Amino acid sequence: MENVHILTQRLPTRGDYLPFNSEQYSTQGGEHYARLVDKLQTTLNIEELLTIYAEHVARISKISGLQFHCSLGVFQMKDSDSQFPASTFDLELEKEHLGQLVYFSEFPFSEAIKAKLSKLHACLIYPMRNALMYNRVLQLATKDSLTGLYNRSQFADNLEEKLERCRRQHRNFSLMLLDLDNFKQVNDVHGHKAGDEVLVEFSRILQTSTRATDSVFRFGGDEFAILIDDPAFTTNKVIAERIMEAVRKSSMLAKYTVTTSIGFTLASSHDTADNIFARSDSGLYRAKAAGRNCARAV
Repeated sequence: MENVHILTQRLPTRGDYLPFNSEQYSTQGGEHYARLVDKLQTTLNIEELLTIYAEHVARISKISGLQFHCSLGVFQMKDSDSQFPASTFDLELEKEHLGQLVYFSEFPFSEAIKAKLSKLHACLIYPMRNALMYNRVLQLATKDSLTGLYNRSQFADNLEEKLERCRRQHRNFSLMLLDLDNFKQVNDVHGHKAGDEVLVEFSRILQTSTRATDSVFRFGGDEFAILIDDPAFTTNKVIAERIMEAVRKSSMLAKYTVTTSIGFTLASSHDTADNIFARSDSGLYRAKAAGRNCARAV
């Protein structure tokens, strides 16, 4: 009897690929899933993990994008496109909710496709848990536990990276230092719980007053820094004014008569980390000497 070859046919109403892929999954079974797990275990980068996983999902159904939503944030595969409708699946392991996988596809998933995705989820779940654990440890090492901002250790690393790029590409950047006026009296009069609330509120203001290309850090106490990826003092002035205006409008900070003083400087390729910091700190000192609640450039 002659061999019969059946070609795949895409069902346009559902986005399914049958019967070749379904046969491939059932006949190759464990071997195919084992190869997928092996590939997934090659990285602890969540976005790389999703990109590898999405390549295998594409053998089952066409998707335009894939995201993973979890307590660490939103991650997505490379070149993810979210223009089409979303289908969401919870990723859980032994009653631990890891997060949600969000698929974007022009066509809704059939029950058959959902069943295949469920098997792929089983391949993804342990590598994803390992990646989440690793990234949480990294976050603890680089972020301030109270405010969620990057800490002083991460600041030192980022400043050196900015300087190296500045030397190679001649792309200047700015360093802004900030602290809170009258913060000590908040702790002394109202207690440390009130002080913590003030710090969290000020951190929120810094994050909403800066751009995605800027990095915000807390050194400890009421000392903060911002690395601004922009070659002009104009941007610094705009950000400084935006921060001070937000502080003035904050009912919590107004309640404790807390304002902010700011110093900033523009870095160049001839600078070192120490003299950049010293100049910005000098600007902060001048702002304090000028009566506080103002910004000074050096």
